[in-house]
Amino acid sequence: MVGRIGCQTYTWEMLGSSWQGSPDDILDAVSGAGYDGIEFSNAMIGDYWRAPDRMAAALAQRGLSLAAFAYATTGFTDPDRYEADLAGAEQALAFCRAMSVPLCLGGAAAPSRVDYARHIGQAIRFYRAVAERGAAAGVTVCVHPHSHHGSLLESAAEYDALLEATADVGLMFNPDAGHVVRGGQDLIACLRRHRSRIAHVHIKDVDAAGDWQPLGGGRIPWREVLDFLRQSGYAGWIVAEEESEAARADPASAIRRNRAYLRTLEA
Repeated sequence: MVGRIGCQTYTWEMLGSSWQGSPDDILDAVSGAGYDGIEFSNAMIGDYWRAPDRMAAALAQRGLSLAAFAYATTGFTDPDRYEADLAGAEQALAFCRAMSVPLCLGGAAAPSRVDYARHIGQAIRFYRAVAERGAAAGVTVCVHPHSHHGSLLESAAEYDALLEATADVGLMFNPDAGHVVRGGQDLIACLRRHRSRIAHVHIKDVDAAGDWQPLGGGRIPWREVLDFLRQSGYAGWIVAEEESEAARADPASAIRRNRAYLRTLEA
């Protein structure tokens, strides 16, 4: 297997108010499933992101590492939210610096694609500002495009334009295999084209209808993907996300199944 295997907390975040557990409950589930680490989002980490010492202790107690920290709000395209979003990103950078992990910024999104240039321009302004602050703080900052919630980053051309517009400030790329494919791209071509910018990788599976599936249950050729990453020298984290209907029914069981599937690819 390439690198270390982590689990993302969106599996619980997507449940909304029906999830009444705590960050410690998630840590227990991820540790019990046999992952090497966890990637928390700002929506799920609770007070830990203001107490990195306690976060480090909670991880160590369970034999886990922190793979990254994910920060997202409403898509970074609303100029009225810019200062608040930037303040949150600066808090996230402080946490990431203390934990020695990358910061992964959510994808640009807006209620519609009307006035696309203005919306994406605002998001690029935000990504550039956070990347510059990350460079000053010694924190790697990545962008994680997605394919839902009003995404403005789906096609190959849209990925290319964003990464070109942020290359000079050192913004890195956190591809999500499922979102790349669901957005209509050739996954290996995307990874190959932007390999020099890849600092963190997410994996989840999707079927031909665009519905999320457990790993191995969709149409992504995982051996080919992992072989490409290995052969290209990638040694960072591989972070599994699980957003299928099975995960909605039983998150802990779903992430255990994904970890078991990934072990079959290690042989």
